[in-house]
Amino acid sequence: GCDPKADSTRLILHAKAQDTILSLAAEAGSVEDLELEDVMKVGYKDIRCVESGGPEPGVGCAGRGIITSINMLEQLGAYAPSEGLDYAFYDVLGDVVCGGFAMPIRDGKAEEIYIVVSGEMMAMYA
Repeated sequence: GCDPKADSTRLILHAKAQDTILSLAAEAGSVEDLELEDVMKVGYKDIRCVESGGPEPGVGCAGRGIITSINMLEQLGAYAPSEGLDYAFYDVLGDVVCGGFAMPIRDGKAEEIYIVVSGEMMAMYA
């Protein structure tokens, strides 16, 4: 999940909250001190889940957290062919306020893009 609320994977993980890459990095000292097993949790049907997280609202750039998280996952080999991924999904905010949220698209990490909205009025503003 690339949402600062870190709730993108909650249903897949059977309603358990997941620690985010940024919160774990803050505890450990840096992202270099983390391993893939620290940030990736396995949920329903063996779906592997990661939450990037973000800064407290109004205190920094959440998009920067996404860039940091995706770069870290690449360095740890999360996208390597040996991992056997069929798909990688990014739950990205619709109300993009900075370029960090578009990073998975901009850097060619997405082959297809699906826009999902609800019938609520706030979804129309995103």
